[in-house]
Amino acid sequence: MEILYLIVAVLFIVLLTTRLKVHPFLALLIISIAYGLFAGMPLLEITLAINEGFGGTLGKIGLIIVLGVIIGAFLENTGGAQTIAMKVLALIGKKRIPLAMGAIGYIVSIPVFADSGFMLLHPLNKGLSKKAGISLAGAAIALGLGLMASHTMVPPTPGPIAAAGILQANLGLVIAFGIPVSLIALAAGILFASKYASRTYIDPEKGDTSAAEMKTETAEAPGIMRSSLPILIPIFLIVLKSVLGVQAKGETSRIYEVINFVGEPVIALLIGVFLCLLLPKRLNKDMLSSTGWVGKAIKDAASILLITGAGGIFGTVLQMSGIADLLGNALQDLNIGIFLPFILAAALKTAQGSSTVALVTTASIIAPMMPSLGYDSEIQKALVVVAIGSGSAMVSHANDSFFWVVTQMSGMNVKTGYRLFGLGTSVLGITGAIAVFIISLLFT
Repeated sequence: MEILYLIVAVLFIVLLTTRLKVHPFLALLIISIAYGLFAGMPLLEITLAINEGFGGTLGKIGLIIVLGVIIGAFLENTGGAQTIAMKVLALIGKKRIPLAMGAIGYIVSIPVFADSGFMLLHPLNKGLSKKAGISLAGAAIALGLGLMASHTMVPPTPGPIAAAGILQANLGLVIAFGIPVSLIALAAGILFASKYASRTYIDPEKGDTSAAEMKTETAEAPGIMRSSLPILIPIFLIVLKSVLGVQAKGETSRIYEVINFVGEPVIALLIGVFLCLLLPKRLNKDMLSSTGWVGKAIKDAASILLITGAGGIFGTVLQMSGIADLLGNALQDLNIGIFLPFILAAALKTAQGSSTVALVTTASIIAPMMPSLGYDSEIQKALVVVAIGSGSAMVSHANDSFFWVVTQMSGMNVKTGYRLFGLGTSVLGITGAIAVFIISLLFT
């Protein structure tokens, strides 16, 4: 019965968030309490699960999410994201526009939300397609898939960070595996955009307004070095700590203490925030105020924090209900291994539309089952996070806000959007899952 209750709970989460438009935070909270009641948990135990699940989850990753969003806000508002985009374009070449836009989207979406990233880069996308005399479809799909790849698989984007926190995975290892897996998936996505999507002709917007708009926006933007530092330095510090295995070595020297400290995700991202202060041409105290860039970023992060915390509640209720071992043993007999979290995340993403909700909910369901499924090592935990990320990339369609951003700004009708972007996200996610499976054979 507990497994039946879980299936019904997931279906109700989908129903509440899609058909009834209930906020995922409320949906997860209500369903968590309802599941606990139907599973026969003592009332005091349900209350304990709510408090521990919410507080424990946000205690690990709440600050990381907020700091990541602040970095993204500075890059977006100062024009640093556009600077990175133009530099990547110059390196790859304007003749390979789908490749360039996919790479640009991939980099920009690490600190900036995918929706914002597409709107930010759309003028460049249109201008380049017009100059090259090619269909906007190929470049737009490549850009959308590039944004989706890093958005779902590479920290410090909020979804993968939340999943890593819930599963207690090493963030450095998640980055170390997430980058190559997402790049392999993106390569398949760009091939899809170049060979298939580009065959559908969509006329770029007439005139040079888009190119002029991009030029104006980037006139006072920071240089490539300053723009890259808030992204590269935190990632480098987090990965450095993990690669060196400082804690495992038990070193007590001062240098190892320092690496341990600056490699902690919260400290690394805080350093990234300080580096963001170098981005504006003239730093204004209003940028740091509650009504400025920082204030707006924190408001944007609030919804993600609530969803993540509620996901933690759901996972803790499942753990305390005793379903973890039961479900884990049942699924283990199916022998689908690392594809289990991928399939669950893909089902949730397709059903309710949000990659972040799919990441958080899947991680919350999988977390109590990790020991019984045999995912005990740090490498296995990191690979599960990336597998969930791969699943959360697909399938983007009408219930996904990003689907509408890509299709409407690119002049696609719904049918074309399903055929190009919906199918493209499927290629992205499935390729990522296969890459995770191959890596799991090599490292586990």
